[in-house]
Amino acid sequence: MVWRVSVAPLRPPLDALRLRFGRARLGFANTSLAFLVGGAVALACGDLAVTASHPWGEMLRLLRGLATPDLLAVDGRALADTVAFAVLGVGAGGAAGFLMALFFPRRRAVRALCAVLRSIHELFWALLLMQVLGLGPLTGVLAIALPYAGIFAKVFSEIIEEADLSALRVLPERTGTVSAFLFARLPDLAGQFGHYAMYRLECGLRSTLVLGFIGLPTIGFELDTAFKRGEFSQAAALLFCFYGLVATRRLWARGWTVPPLLVGALLVIPAGLPAGHVLDNLVRFATRDVVPVPLRGADLSTAAPWDAFARWLGDLLVHQVLPGALDTLILSQIALCGTAILSLVLFPLVCRRFAGRFGRPVGRALLVVVRSTPDYMLAYVLLQTLGPSMLPAVIALTLHNGAVVAYLMGRQADALPYRSDAPRGPDLYFYETLPRLYGQFLAYALYRWEIILRESAIFGILGVATLGFYVDGAISELRLDVAVVLILATAGLSMAVDALSRALRRALRIGTLPVRLSAPPREP
Repeated sequence: MVWRVSVAPLRPPLDALRLRFGRARLGFANTSLAFLVGGAVALACGDLAVTASHPWGEMLRLLRGLATPDLLAVDGRALADTVAFAVLGVGAGGAAGFLMALFFPRRRAVRALCAVLRSIHELFWALLLMQVLGLGPLTGVLAIALPYAGIFAKVFSEIIEEADLSALRVLPERTGTVSAFLFARLPDLAGQFGHYAMYRLECGLRSTLVLGFIGLPTIGFELDTAFKRGEFSQAAALLFCFYGLVATRRLWARGWTVPPLLVGALLVIPAGLPAGHVLDNLVRFATRDVVPVPLRGADLSTAAPWDAFARWLGDLLVHQVLPGALDTLILSQIALCGTAILSLVLFPLVCRRFAGRFGRPVGRALLVVVRSTPDYMLAYVLLQTLGPSMLPAVIALTLHNGAVVAYLMGRQADALPYRSDAPRGPDLYFYETLPRLYGQFLAYALYRWEIILRESAIFGILGVATLGFYVDGAISELRLDVAVVLILATAGLSMAVDALSRALRRALRIGTLPVRLSAPPREP
């Protein structure tokens, strides 16, 4: 059988592949090629060796554990603490983000603060907060709330800007700004705010699990203990319970359940105030610990301490910041290309046109499980079997982010209207669907770029030579001045990549396409 495909409906999307930016062509095709070339260069420079002595033996032990989960060994308190930390952290971050969103478009200081907050990973926030608050419940809640506040503020401000303003036109004259927002705008926006907050709660569950690896009493702490003891059946049971929490989130996390969830979280979370004297710890942290060693107790009116500081900073930049940033960029570039390729391969699994009535639910379930698995935890597991290198981190980042982008692209593909004589098989994918989705695909990939880079940095805590490796070493040696410089370097690198990503989306004219998980597919 020969399929005949008319090229007329394909001209608009194919024309989009030939966008021009000034004299230089900046189109979908050559942008993709540039990233692939960058990925190939990074692949040649990256450390992707398998260093474990018997990787297949460890993998078989892990698979046997997954096949025989010990559900009776699961501590129900760990599950409750995981939900409690996520609910309180996301709730506090959402409340603070909502307040900042009201001033986000008009106050540059607010935008800068939000950029810094969301550019520092919650794991780095936890490591810093532990120096002041100790390893207690407040550390866990704030470690989630601080970066999430910056994320909520940015997304909520975008939702407010995109909202319909028709209700404002019927308000009486001299209506106050606060009253106009509460009575004319908030009713229309509340549904979108709630939808995004519920998605963020799912992210908060993953963040809470990751924070367990540094000692918080969540499922992550139990997983870390089980893996270190080689109890893979117990680890498998904990993983399945976590998947159950995420899979049933739409059942137990709804609008009317929020008040009881907040009350329950306050009752369930481990009791106790921060260890030691918080105010004294904070003063010591701000006035001594984070002050560079050459400047501590020195006469700052003389040139000697500043010369010593310049040498200290230069040595830090050459031996830690630059090598860590380079390895972070290499890892993130490989993972970004892997994410792009995997998402293009997987998104038909969740499309009605490709997977069919019975295959689509299976594909959706597979992608939900993969995207619900925190990449940090997946990299941790792979490190036990493959040994320390970039390879476990690359696999973890590619699987997690590839599943996220594939799931979103599948939703977009289902919203596409197809002709009655649309082709089938490979022609449907390559000539009818992919050209129309490619702009949206690039928007998702560029949006995930900054997220992948943030995650790449924290994999250093697992032993991968990214910026997080040097941060972990500095905190372990109580060199908090060095740790703060490294964390700020990570935030600066993340903000630079985010700015470049936004510039590329604008240049490719895809800056207005929805990239948030809360944004539903737009009907053409």
